[in-house]
This record gives sequence, structure tokens and C-alpha cells, in this order.
Amino acid sequence: MDASIVELKYALDTFYFLVMGAFVMWMAAGFAMLEAGLVRAKNTAEILTKNISLYAVACIMYMICGYNIMYPAEAVSSFWPGLSFMLGADNTTEAVLASDGETYYSKLSDFFFQVVFVATAMSIVSGAVAERMKLWTFLAFAVVMTGFIYPLQGYWKWGGGFLDANGFLDFAGSGVVHLTGATAALAGVLLLGARKGKYGKDGSVNAIPGANLPLATLGTFILWLGWFGFNGGSELKLSDVGEANAVAMVFVNTNAAAAGGVIAALITSRLMFGKADLTMALNGALAGLVAITAEPLTPTPGMATVIGIIGGVLVVLAIVNLDKLKIDDPVGAISVHGVVGIWGLLAVCITNNEATLKAQLLGLGTIFFFVFIASGITWFVLKSVMGIRVSEEEEHEGVDIGECGVEAYPEFVTSSGSGR
Repeated sequence: MDASIVELKYALDTFYFLVMGAFVMWMAAGFAMLEAGLVRAKNTAEILTKNISLYAVACIMYMICGYNIMYPAEAVSSFWPGLSFMLGADNTTEAVLASDGETYYSKLSDFFFQVVFVATAMSIVSGAVAERMKLWTFLAFAVVMTGFIYPLQGYWKWGGGFLDANGFLDFAGSGVVHLTGATAALAGVLLLGARKGKYGKDGSVNAIPGANLPLATLGTFILWLGWFGFNGGSELKLSDVGEANAVAMVFVNTNAAAAGGVIAALITSRLMFGKADLTMALNGALAGLVAITAEPLTPTPGMATVIGIIGGVLVVLAIVNLDKLKIDDPVGAISVHGVVGIWGLLAVCITNNEATLKAQLLGLGTIFFFVFIASGITWFVLKSVMGIRVSEEEEHEGVDIGECGVEAYPEFVTSSGSGR
């Protein structure tokens, strides 16, 4: 191939990768707005602080060691990639031309695209532990999660480890990203306990409404938009007809699944509660997106919609049943990203002829048990050393004041802490 054409294709695919990475980075804003809308006003500034800080922690830790763990130059084995630090030099023109088309985007563009994924996984945790976890304990966990736990399980699939060798399929991360984040969150929530007043002694579940549903809705739309980068960018290439058509299919299927999830969650909530529940509709959109993420290329748009519909039903049932188990998740993150993440991995078998149920079960089981154990140990150590829960008084007054010293809505709340 002519050198100028090779260089043009390299530039185009690199640019596409970077733009899709920027779309995924914008999902950080979506998570921040969604979570800020679904917590009480007195906890808003703290959840926003967690979201911008975890993104920064993820970027630094993944640069220091996470990326090299997930994508090692020379792995020790299919189970352990080895440990090295900092990013190396990018591709040279000579190396790109000599690769005969095998090297078609910048190494640093790949790092940028991957680092926003690890931040997404960590964002899932912040919503589930909202309103009662210490800020600095959360950020300490983020260091371990983004620097070591996430990259190691990511290596097993996307870095060419043993899950990949055994045929486990996960196109854009229903398991590697979403199930991982939800499992880490579950381990933390089990140690952390429920918010005060969430569950009655008689087993009743008391609703604790979020402070700003317009903000939560905006956050969901931002996430929906960012997901086109999440799934579309995972095609990795755009510069020929086949790849361009594949990217278009991924976009269409991603959108269709989200739409199916909204409608299914809305109808399910109407049947179960007698009302159209906005928060369930929002989680239905995210459930549809999570469900299609494991395989957004091989389904038809109609089948993608069905996959999203099933995800939308599952998320409502999961949220209700987790409450019955007294697992307090203020934003439904464990249900959206965990339960529906599992469905997404299994749904791959429906449309991708290369998928096997055995490989998918191996992948989801490995991710769940490794992340749960590793996260549980990390949370337990942090609980022993730093403590993980704010005091009862701080929780009553709101973690904005106790953790951040500032309220998000100072003109609209009182200092009593009640009813906020």
C-alpha cells in the first residue's frame, strides 16, 4: 500500500479513537449529574467531589502502572502480565509503514481511550456507596481499583490473557467494565451498610428520593450520548468500508437497546407500582446500554431492542429485590451494571455464533469472584485503617458539610439536616 495512504488511514483511525475517547470522558459528567440528582441535597457537593477526583485518580494510576498491567509488552503468563511503570514512546512513522497495516492507530490514543474506561468502572462505585462513605477512604480504594484490580482482570480478556484464549467475548465491557464496577461496589456496600432510615425494623423499605430529577435525567442523556463512543470506539477502526459500516451498526444497535430499556422499565414500573417511575425509566436506559455493550455489532437492530427490553425489565426487578435483601444502593448501580452486565454477557450467545455459554460463564464468573474478593479485602483493610463510614451525626447533617465544608445548594437548604 502507498505510504501516503497508510499514513492517512493511521491519522484517521487515531483521530477517531481520540474523539470516541472524548465521548467516553464526557460520560464522567453524566455519572456526576446522574448521581447528584439521585442523592439528597445535603450530599450533593460530596458526590460531585468524588466524581471529579476519581477521574483524576484513574488517569494518574492508569498512567503509572494500570495500562502496562492491562496491555503488557511481554506478559509473564496468561494469568499474570507482570508489572512495569509509565508509558513508553509512541509509534514511529517507520514502524507504522513496516507493520503492513497491523499498526493503525497511535499507542497514546489507545491509552487515552482505555483510561476513560477505567474511570467509568470507578464511577459505578461512587453512586452505590453514596451518602455515607468517607471521601478519602473512597479515593484510597480508587487508587487500588484503577491501578491494579481493574487492569488485571482487563488483561485476562482485552490484554490477551486466559479468558481471551478460552473464547470469552466482551466487545466493549459489559463484564470487563460494568460488572467489574458493580462487583467492587457490592463488596463495599456489604461492609458499609445501609443509610440510616432506609430499612425499618419490620423489614419495610423507606424510599429516600433524590433531590434533583431534572439533573438525573440530564445525566442519563449525557451517558446515552457518551455510550456511542464507548461502543463505537471499541470497533477500533474506521478507515475502510467494512469498518465504517460496522461502526454505524454499533451506533444504531446501541441506541436501539437504550430505547428498548426505557420502554420496558417504564411499563414494568407501571405494572408493579401503578405509576410511571422516572428513576426506573432512567435506569432502564442505562440497563439497555449495559446489556448491548458486550456485543453491539452482531445483532440486528430489532434484536438489539429486544436485548435492551430484557435489560430494562431485569433492572426494575433487581432494584426491588436488592432492597428486599437490604442492600442499599442509592442510584441502582449494582442492578444496572452488575445484574444487567451479566445478562449482556450471556446475550452474546444469542447473536454471535463464535460465543459459547461455557466461555461466557467462565468470564463472568472469573470477573465476579476475583473483583469481589480483591475489592472485599481492600475495603476491609481500609475499614480497619481509616474507617469507611462517616459518623451518624455527619450522615444526618449531610456529608457535604462533614467531608467538604460546603453545601451544593446553600440558598435552598437549612442547617438542620432534616428533610433534605
